[in-house]
Amino acid sequence: MTKTIKFTIKHEWIVPLTDNRARIGITDFAQQELGDIVYVENAEVDDKVNAGDSLGVIESVKAASDFYAPISGTIVKVNESLEDEPEKINSDPYEAGWLVEIEFTDPSELEQLLDEAAYQNLIAEGEE
Repeated sequence: MTKTIKFTIKHEWIVPLTDNRARIGITDFAQQELGDIVYVENAEVDDKVNAGDSLGVIESVKAASDFYAPISGTIVKVNESLEDEPEKINSDPYEAGWLVEIEFTDPSELEQLLDEAAYQNLIAEGEE
């Protein structure tokens, strides 16, 4: 399985790690909009979520914003390093700043998400 990144219209990204497990975070655009991130309230391991459910809250010096599950499944891992270093989301949103890992039940949900080109178009349209 290739590591194909997908995006949501609410500015989350998801990368499949295996055939039924993926990592989720917020996009570079989202972290720039939020500004300096100071706190993350994350989902908990074993939480069962549906696509679109809130996974937690990211607080910045400007605002607090929910982040959402791009697909349905069970949370299997959270990025505990963000408790002490939430700024990793600002400095490295796609690697060190990931939020949760999910074991998903319906791989077809991934097909409904945006590819990188479609996501870049979404951002460009929003900036016009």
